[in-house]
Amino acid sequence: MGAHHLLSADAGTVHRGTFDAAFPAVLTINSGDTVEVTSLSGDVADLPAAGSGFTISAAHRNVLDQVAPGLGPHFMTGPIAVKGAMPGDELIVDILAVELAFDWGWNLIRAGKGTLPDDFPNERRMHIGIDRERRIVKMPWGLELPAAPFFGIVGVAPPPSDGPQTSVIPRAWGGNIDCRHLGAGARLHLPVFNEGALLSAGDGHAAQGDGEVCLTAVETGLRGTLRLSVAEGTGITGPWAETPTHIIAMAFDPDLDVAAQSAVRNMVRLIERFGGLAAADAYTLCSVAADVHVTQLVNVHKGAHVMLAKSALGI
Repeated sequence: MGAHHLLSADAGTVHRGTFDAAFPAVLTINSGDTVEVTSLSGDVADLPAAGSGFTISAAHRNVLDQVAPGLGPHFMTGPIAVKGAMPGDELIVDILAVELAFDWGWNLIRAGKGTLPDDFPNERRMHIGIDRERRIVKMPWGLELPAAPFFGIVGVAPPPSDGPQTSVIPRAWGGNIDCRHLGAGARLHLPVFNEGALLSAGDGHAAQGDGEVCLTAVETGLRGTLRLSVAEGTGITGPWAETPTHIIAMAFDPDLDVAAQSAVRNMVRLIERFGGLAAADAYTLCSVAADVHVTQLVNVHKGAHVMLAKSALGI
């Protein structure tokens, strides 16, 4: 059994808005170890007003005061280096638990952004109560929704040749995937581009629908437990995931049609790998048994994912 570590979000462990292979690790672990990670969410403008009754942690204020903004808006905890991980390997991220860490979240409609920018030209920022004990999100108009927390961002460092990259756009190294199925019990597979892999997590969501259409979900801070393991030399080129019941193929592209085509193509390859079917049979299985979803429409590179029940492959 591996060791267990705690990595709390604070001024020395959070980077903002940027993925970069040059960022040094803030924690180094062995393959198979678990890490309890906390995350933060919200710039100064996103914080609830004094007297709102919501709690803003000292660590959150430390990060706002001491950590410079990056190329994107997100707060990421890490990077975490995993000993033995090398380019060409695969980092397996088992998401063992995800808990709500804030008693509030926020949602933003921003002018010129989102799926319907012309329909909603005015900026609106909304604060949303979270009942952590009941695992309920309390919308301002009275609706209560079950919380389904997950990290919107889980990613390794990009190839060194890419230089600094915005946290907004998901790419081959993961990052801002925003797939709501990556909650507790899921497993994410990521290609490794740097020694140690250098994994970061953040962009906590208390609830999100497929599409994340208005730009944001219920953005909030989370506490999660991740097990990080290295599979040597698998040579995967992009992320894919599993839940206890499904395999999930993913893809990203500025054109949603291209993202969907790539996600289906990736699922065909996974079916060939795990089901032993010929490509044409795998393609047919996608058509009769798999579901194509829009992951998100708002991260510049749109996301599509394809879900297939493991039972269809006998796994």
